[in-house]
Amino acid sequence: MKSNIVACPKCKSNLDFLADNISCENCKINFKYEDGLPILFWKNEWENDKYDVTEEIRSFYMGTPFPNYDDIENAITLREKSRRQIYAQLLDDQIPYTGKVLEVGCGTGQTCNLLAMTKTRMVFGADLSLNSLKLGDKFRQENKIKNLRFVQINLFKPPFKDEMFDVVICNGVLHHTSDPLLGFESISKLVKTGGYIIIGLYNKYGRIFTDIRRSIFTITNENLKSLDPRVRDNISDNKKHSWYMDQYKNPHESKHTIDEVLNWFENNGFEFVNCIPDINGKPLTSDSKIFESNNKGNKLKRFSTQFKMFFEDKEGGFYTMIARKI
Repeated sequence: MKSNIVACPKCKSNLDFLADNISCENCKINFKYEDGLPILFWKNEWENDKYDVTEEIRSFYMGTPFPNYDDIENAITLREKSRRQIYAQLLDDQIPYTGKVLEVGCGTGQTCNLLAMTKTRMVFGADLSLNSLKLGDKFRQENKIKNLRFVQINLFKPPFKDEMFDVVICNGVLHHTSDPLLGFESISKLVKTGGYIIIGLYNKYGRIFTDIRRSIFTITNENLKSLDPRVRDNISDNKKHSWYMDQYKNPHESKHTIDEVLNWFENNGFEFVNCIPDINGKPLTSDSKIFESNNKGNKLKRFSTQFKMFFEDKEGGFYTMIARKI
């Protein structure tokens, strides 16, 4: 069986999905399944002197899948939890019901499972951590979610044909790669003309308190964890641990400004649509239209938005930007 969406990560040719393996019809490479999941990870083929953290990051998330499903029992509780989070609610409500959606770096697949509960969508969840994908696929199977497929990938070598997806989501991923811009350029090719890309990154200014706490935790031998506002929340110990590890023990992260990402958009054929938090100071509410074009403001407004992240510290300086492919 061939797919009109998935392609060989090495040469972009068609793949034959057989019962016991996956074969490229051009370069004849055979890929395998593990627990029913296609293993389509292909290593970077960079020059020897180019710094590559891919294997280090994969090892980290194999040991620390994020986020976990501790407080989610089934599809009903996942949807109820998501409806309490405005951003997740807006994604689910406003992504086209008949759209093709790809989440790159989906982790344990909670967003994918949520979006695929709308049965007319076709959703793919892709990540480099097989353990994370197994958790997501276990939830998918237990809740009989049929229009979702998980696949192990390297985002620099994505096993998908170009311009296949109405929406590509990549939240909290690019800043854990060796080359975030190259990663963006790679996944941006997968977006249809007129489609949207959503990327979430750590902000250069909003991340300052996190960096300070990280230094304190290192100096005090991991004491004083209660300095982190999320650790003080009334959540399970497992959730606190996974949050702490992701925020403070990740082997690699970079930080980015709104202006930097605007340049990524412009240089790769995208137009700015939205930023969360909003550049013009509008609060995010259940009535917000996240795919409607907004004013990107001037340099001073954009700096002011980022400076506020320094004080609104709970998400660790994380922000989201949305653009449309033109």
